Amino acid sequence: MNIQTAMAGLQQKGFLDLELDAELDLFAEIERLKKEKNTILLAHYYQEPDIQDVADYIGDSLGLAQKARETNADIIVFAGVHFMAETAKILNPGKKVLLPDLKAGCSLADSAPAPLFRAFKEKHPDHLVVSYINCTADIKALSDIICTSSNAEKIIESIPADQPIIFAPDKNLGAWLNKKTGRNMLLWNGACMVHEIFSLEKITKLKIRHPRAKVIAHPECEDAVLAVADYIGSTTQLLKYSQTDSATEYIVATETGILHQMQLSSPEKTFIPAPPNNNCACNDCPHMKLNTLEKLYLCMQYEQPEILMDEDLRLAAKKPIDRMLEISKAAGLIG
Repeated sequence: MNIQTAMAGLQQKGFLDLELDAELDLFAEIERLKKEKNTILLAHYYQEPDIQDVADYIGDSLGLAQKARETNADIIVFAGVHFMAETAKILNPGKKVLLPDLKAGCSLADSAPAPLFRAFKEKHPDHLVVSYINCTADIKALSDIICTSSNAEKIIESIPADQPIIFAPDKNLGAWLNKKTGRNMLLWNGACMVHEIFSLEKITKLKIRHPRAKVIAHPECEDAVLAVADYIGSTTQLLKYSQTDSATEYIVATETGILHQMQLSSPEKTFIPAPPNNNCACNDCPHMKLNTLEKLYLCMQYEQPEILMDEDLRLAAKKPIDRMLEISKAAGLIG
């Protein structure tokens, strides 16, 4: 593995088995640790509400990458999933980057194993590789430009129309971008388990019960769901749309963590999570939800688990991220 972790240190300290004092004020303790250790806590919108409430910055992948690059903190604690913490380390080699739970992976990132993708890329040597940020450092290192759902359209439009493109790893986002930009990008066959499981039938029934509700969806959703959406956008774009749009009810087809910020910013509005095609809570990302307030506190207290990275891999993965951030800045995009 290219990404190494300090699990031995965790086991030595034995804190994974600790039972915390029920009287411990975790919110106060986390705030104390942030100040004492000059730590910034970055959280994705899909984290549980308690983590969002204690975070220094909440955002989507673009905003989090921008914030990670500009921070002056000594320690970055990333309440998100593994590829996000990797990205923070890629941009901050001299800082300690911590992830509360190392098992917080990503089904989309897992859908693009680096050896298979490298072979795929070699079959199309004339293609430029644009990879969605939801991928491993190894895939980033094989890419020419990284994008997020917030800036993907601008990234694609910045590339000459006659330049062939491989887009990875999300086929749904890639197909949506092909429609939006008129391109014919070659798509890697990857997908997000959360965004692929929304039920068009159940969304249609919800629309009948809530005729005034607008459907807002993330472009990682399948085409059938996007076809009935009133608005399609990144997590941040969905949040901003819900704040400025005149409707009072929304059916939200993305991970349910964003509903916390939607409700905080528009308490007079109703937000209904789009249902999955079965009876489980599969519109909750099981990886994102592995992080808890307790794990966050222990992570900050013991400064483990830490993300470490081979320097050659880091430098190779940094180039396409830097290119993304340059294009985003030129286009006036923020997280």
